[in-house]
Amino acid sequence: MPKGTSQKLKLYYLSRIMTEKTDDNHALTMPEIKRHLEEYGLTADRKSLYDDLEALRVLGIDVIGEKEGRNYTYHVGKKQFEIAELKLLVDAIQSSKFITEKKSNELIKKLTGFSSDYEAAQLKRQVVVKGRIKTMNESIYYIVDDIHNAISNNRRIRFEYLQWNLQKEMEKRKDALYEVSPWALTWDNENYYLVAYVAAEDMIKHYRVDKMRNIELLDAKRQGLDYFRQFDMASYAKLNFGMFGGEETRVKLEFRNEIVGVLLDRFGREIQIQQSGREGWSVTNVDVALSNQFYGWIFSLGTKIRIIEPEEVAARFADEMRLVGRLYE
Repeated sequence: MPKGTSQKLKLYYLSRIMTEKTDDNHALTMPEIKRHLEEYGLTADRKSLYDDLEALRVLGIDVIGEKEGRNYTYHVGKKQFEIAELKLLVDAIQSSKFITEKKSNELIKKLTGFSSDYEAAQLKRQVVVKGRIKTMNESIYYIVDDIHNAISNNRRIRFEYLQWNLQKEMEKRKDALYEVSPWALTWDNENYYLVAYVAAEDMIKHYRVDKMRNIELLDAKRQGLDYFRQFDMASYAKLNFGMFGGEETRVKLEFRNEIVGVLLDRFGREIQIQQSGREGWSVTNVDVALSNQFYGWIFSLGTKIRIIEPEEVAARFADEMRLVGRLYE
């Protein structure tokens, strides 16, 4: 093997050895580094290895030399990702419902490549994806990519939108294709959503990305720019419980003081809170999209919250409660 090629291979494998076999808690002596290189069929003397380690530092690999007793050891300190950062990414992938189980494992395996062998073991102990409720749409990654391309190129898209049937199969929600102007992608309630302008209805709507199929990028330019110049994604997500839309309405809620954190988590710290006429209770006014999901959220808080205004909204909730009660008579 020509000397130049051998030297390049030595630097490559040396960088792998130092990255994979060392971290802040694990280091290698010079003889150990030489033995690892020999496993790749490469030999090196001590002086050349000093030069090679310095070359790795120049290339941006944080090789640290320290004296431990009679030995001098070497390890890689700061890496592209710290172990805490990798754990955070692994947890995000595991908890993501829209990423399939297969893809979760593939992504986590790739992430372990940024850590040492010892750190990778910590990440693998966290991999618990079996049995989790995951999407079955393997093409979602390409769909997301198509949506991003459409947004970047200012183009409309056309697609099929699916729903589950009783046979546990996905079927078209309607025969006609959906045509929208995509403006944003958002994450809510463990699902990925496309937020788009629908010209036929002159309104903003959202679609579950994992239920979209056969996306086609159209030559036509997007519409709805005036809507999205003033669009606030955070407010939109707070307004739509679980991204289930409904008529936007301002409601007055009375709640026990002990659950104030629940309301702040849901609506944000900017909401105005005032004392109620009842001891231990407060009131606030918030904008919501009226839907069964909103009423379900109210129901989940039991006797600790009630709708005060508008009266028709409170009456509808009471009617829904009575209808549910009849199912158990």
